[in-house]
Amino acid sequence: ILREIRDMCLKSIVNLVKSLCVSIVLGTIKMLQFLLSIKAARPPKIHLHNNQPAMIESRNKKKVKESPSIIQHKERGNRCIANDTVLELMSSPDLLYYRKLTTVDGCYHISCLTSNQVWVSDGHNLILTNTKGFPLHYVKNLCSDLSNGLHTVNNEGELIYIDKDKNINKLSTDMKTITKFIKRTNSRWKPQCVYLSPFTGDLLVGMYREKPRTGKVTRYNQSGQETQTIQHYNTGRGLYSDPIYITENKNLDVVVSDNNRAVVVTERGGRHRFSYTGHPSGSGLWPCGICTDTLSHILVCDGYSNTLQMIDKDGQFLSNLLINSKKMGEPFSLSYDVNTHRLWVGSWDSKLCVFKYITRQGDLTDENTQPPLRDALSSSTQASEFAWDFMLTDEPFHYTLDREDIL
Repeated sequence: ILREIRDMCLKSIVNLVKSLCVSIVLGTIKMLQFLLSIKAARPPKIHLHNNQPAMIESRNKKKVKESPSIIQHKERGNRCIANDTVLELMSSPDLLYYRKLTTVDGCYHISCLTSNQVWVSDGHNLILTNTKGFPLHYVKNLCSDLSNGLHTVNNEGELIYIDKDKNINKLSTDMKTITKFIKRTNSRWKPQCVYLSPFTGDLLVGMYREKPRTGKVTRYNQSGQETQTIQHYNTGRGLYSDPIYITENKNLDVVVSDNNRAVVVTERGGRHRFSYTGHPSGSGLWPCGICTDTLSHILVCDGYSNTLQMIDKDGQFLSNLLINSKKMGEPFSLSYDVNTHRLWVGSWDSKLCVFKYITRQGDLTDENTQPPLRDALSSSTQASEFAWDFMLTDEPFHYTLDREDIL
């Protein structure tokens, strides 16, 4: 009889514990939903430009399919080919990660290596850091008289950078072997920015000449041989004054931040397509860091307004993607991760942020995210991101939370 009474008591205790656990989980979910409603009622710190209809129209038009034959990315030598899924813009960007770096004096250029490792330079130093802010490797012979787009990463994960002698070097993935990829042979022309195209494997180099002041873009193949020079309009007038950042769009347009106050875009063959001078047109632009995304948008940091502007592949202004962000500060450099569709943003004052602004249609989760229940509840609030990360994951993003983000 005592044994039966003991078993009944134990069973009652187990059932009681189970009921308490269920109540705690349900209560936590309700709490998070309440936090969401509070956050939604307050003005967001990171929001879209007032020209929201243009953004919504773009969202409806810019749904595209990723082509496995084009969108490729390697993390530490492992090829990751994107699934054949439809992507679209989110209604507003999410801040996934924020850190103030102490190992550099400004994030003047960044090159994403993996989903949690990025190369950062400040005009004097070039380091590989992770999302926790720990330096993993230093490059000592970086070109030290420029704060431009001095480095890029190829499909194998190798770093390509401009050294102090204005040669273009390649650092192997073992972080030990440095080879001279392109030797500077003309002292009049100075390489200022580089970009390795994930689509063609070509290296694009923006160059500058002092007298007469002019610029050009030179294309090199994977063997380091020069295959193309982009320098003039059809009329013979120079396209560039001072190219400081360079990238390539998915349609193979060459996109340059020219220090002559314009984003200059040419087609693959070198013909000028358009020049973007700000919104509204001609209002003034100081283009700094630049990148393109899987939807063929062009994103550029404007040093005048301290905004991150988004235009379409034809030069039409869509939105100030990020404005009024205390976290981001003054955006200066950009890098788009084609593997996770996340945007890395570096600022003048050494702040490094990661944003998510593109999602897969009909799919609540993507790589490196958590189960659907978490995504359904989290939306863009930092409070819910923090709470769910605390309970469910050790993912390196989302762990810096200030009181201002909740309030």
